[in-house]
Amino acid sequence: MLFRFYPFLSSFKAFNTCLLIIATLTCLMAGLSANTECDIKKIIALSTLRQLGVIIVRLGLGAPLLAFFHLITHALFKALLFICAGTLIHLHHHSQDLRYIGNLIPQIPSIVAPIIVANLALCGTPFLAGFYSKDAILEYSLYSPTSTIIIFLFFFATGLTVRYTLRFLATVV
Repeated sequence: MLFRFYPFLSSFKAFNTCLLIIATLTCLMAGLSANTECDIKKIIALSTLRQLGVIIVRLGLGAPLLAFFHLITHALFKALLFICAGTLIHLHHHSQDLRYIGNLIPQIPSIVAPIIVANLALCGTPFLAGFYSKDAILEYSLYSPTSTIIIFLFFFATGLTVRYTLRFLATVV
């Protein structure tokens, strides 16, 4: 809805600033929560919430086409991650706790390989889909006339994504 009505809503003076603040705080809170969680589904759901915050940050910075680009790329690798996580949960007798899942490469490499690729795309690894959309927003945010504090919090939240993704990979692999 925000994407559809963005041309109208952006005509209000404080709309982009409010959107940017709320989205940055959403990214930060979801990233912090995902770092402390042990449930696979919750980690992936909080990661999705964080990525929605990234999309709204793009809108707040005045880049709706970049927001839509990230929405599409995020949907592709997140769908892969949800399918693989569902398979892991099914194979572990409906246990969603990361502490009971591990050392999966020798057991089920056909599931672990897509999990690794999807998580690396989530981190923004070069030459994967997430890199092109995340690099564009991080670069765009550096050159936009916004508060240094907001930019710092956004970059910190991006670092949190890498941290919880690597924690997830280290536990599963």
